[in-house]
Amino acid sequence: MSENTNEPQYDFGIMGLGTMGRALLLNMADHGNAVCGWNRDPSKAQAVQEETGGKVGGFSDLGLFVAAIRKPRAIMILVPAGGPTDGVLQGLHPYLDPGDFVIDGGNAHFKDTERRITEMGEFGFGFMGMGVSGGEKGARYGPSMMPGGTPEQYERIRPILESVAAKYDGEPCVALMGARSGGHYVKMVHNGIEYAVMQLIAETYDILHRAQGRGNDDLAQMFGRWNQGELQSFLVEITSIVLAEKDGDKSLVDLISDKAKSKGTGKWTSQDAMDLGMPVPSIDAAVNAREVSGYKGDREAAEKLYGTPLLGNVSDIAEGDLEKALLASMILCYAQGLAQIRAASDEYKYGTDLPTVAKVWRAGCIIRSRELAHIQAAYANRTDLPNLLLDQDYSRRLHDLIPALRKVVVSATAAGIPIPAYAASLNYFDSYRTGRLPANLIQAQRDLFGAHTYERLDKEGSFHTQWE
Repeated sequence: MSENTNEPQYDFGIMGLGTMGRALLLNMADHGNAVCGWNRDPSKAQAVQEETGGKVGGFSDLGLFVAAIRKPRAIMILVPAGGPTDGVLQGLHPYLDPGDFVIDGGNAHFKDTERRITEMGEFGFGFMGMGVSGGEKGARYGPSMMPGGTPEQYERIRPILESVAAKYDGEPCVALMGARSGGHYVKMVHNGIEYAVMQLIAETYDILHRAQGRGNDDLAQMFGRWNQGELQSFLVEITSIVLAEKDGDKSLVDLISDKAKSKGTGKWTSQDAMDLGMPVPSIDAAVNAREVSGYKGDREAAEKLYGTPLLGNVSDIAEGDLEKALLASMILCYAQGLAQIRAASDEYKYGTDLPTVAKVWRAGCIIRSRELAHIQAAYANRTDLPNLLLDQDYSRRLHDLIPALRKVVVSATAAGIPIPAYAASLNYFDSYRTGRLPANLIQAQRDLFGAHTYERLDKEGSFHTQWE
């Protein structure tokens, strides 16, 4: 291992040589970057050095690792969020110099990132939060990356990140997402959209498989066809792969438990959306659906009490209806998430550019899709666009797609099939396009029982009535 280095040899260092750290480090080395890695386990540090023929430096001594990186040092940590991240930062303090900075590439909560920026700044050190999407394969061969921080920090690492990022029409899918915790915020919302789209695909599968009785091989081919058209996306593509997988003579997906787990980023998206007063009902529904899936024992007991869940058939829902309904709902998920990012940028002073966000998501990340090129164009054409639904092109497209979504929601609901994400998406659309909602009654009720006052359409100001 490179344990006897006296002079800085490397431009960048990664701490944590687990699945993601090792993959990203090898990707950087493949593109000619002078990089090194640290791991507490000397065997992992030695293995990555030997695998690359010495192109990558491997260290288990923290002091030697830091000393081997040129100043201002840029060190990326890829360790579990929370306490482990704070522990690594504390361990680094004695070896850093003012101006050095650390990049957290994990799924940290943006408020933790804000705290760490402040804490590191007290010692003269910098700190960046960077979302990395694409899983192990993405990290190894081209991830989408969403860093937040100062322009100076980003410029220090930009050439390295651009060299390893996924490319869309030759453009690297990495860019500065905004000041301070802006990168981790964008990645958080990315994951919220991911939750929603995965739930929509699962509901589509449920209608086709459980309610219509279509086999998994048939559905694998159907999702494969969809992936050749407007629904082209990573999540639709892998759905086809999952449905085709066998375990012996059975479909593997039929043998997998229907209790879905999560790591909390979807919940964080919903929580902060509520703090901002931003509606993201499709994401909320997806988070709730995962929570409900965890109560399998209760669900099985309830099924015995209330009978077979299917109350009717959904034979009137054609494949084309579901294709359009899924596309409409995916667009609505993107619209909700990007509107939340805009609101957060205004509230937290990130300076996030939405066309840039869409560009970075076009390749490499889990929610990459053909649709993001259209979304990027919409925000580029009108930089002050408050919501994708107010774009003229999207208005025309949704006019064509929404009837299919409405048909799916009505038929599936009548049949007793749970479709929380589809229903939430349609209700979001219907609420957003309605010029007068019944919230006037809610204002009056609040004033009656709590003297909270109300606003009027015909007069300025706040009013209170002595209700009889």
